Amino acid sequence: FPTDRTTEIGQLISSYLVREKDLEDHTIHLLFSANRWEHVPLMKEKLHQGITIVVDRYAFSGVAFTSAKGNFCLDWCKQPDVGLPKPDVILFLQLSPEAAAERGNYGHERYESSSFQEKVLQSFYCLMEDKTLNWKTVDASQSIEDLHREIKSIAEKTMEEVQNKPLGELWK
Repeated sequence: FPTDRTTEIGQLISSYLVREKDLEDHTIHLLFSANRWEHVPLMKEKLHQGITIVVDRYAFSGVAFTSAKGNFCLDWCKQPDVGLPKPDVILFLQLSPEAAAERGNYGHERYESSSFQEKVLQSFYCLMEDKTLNWKTVDASQSIEDLHREIKSIAEKTMEEVQNKPLGELWK
């Protein structure tokens, strides 16, 4: 469940990210949240069937990116996502902005500049202070094999720990 660029909202987000369309900052933040809410019925259905869901970015990314713009507080940014299904674990793949910039395709989309990414990182650190959430930081500069092994281990341990636990709601 990454940002779904196939829905009408997703297509609008996609055109914004590739700089084809300009949208006011509050508007794009709310559209990202709306795109997440579009998936909630399917997510809940899958979770109730006992299916594990992996989500790329989710609400935390939206909050970190918008709050990094400077004229937004974290609390305002979190509000549209209050009540989304709460993740059992949040993996933060830590990579320096310099190392990220060396990877392929960096810089093609909006927000891909080192100075902005540094602000996003600070926003993530603020979000990680929330002890009601299960954050795990993983070193993303390691080999793909080692990174895969570590993520798999965290995921398996988490699935074991949360088996038969009720679904929580984010920031409630």
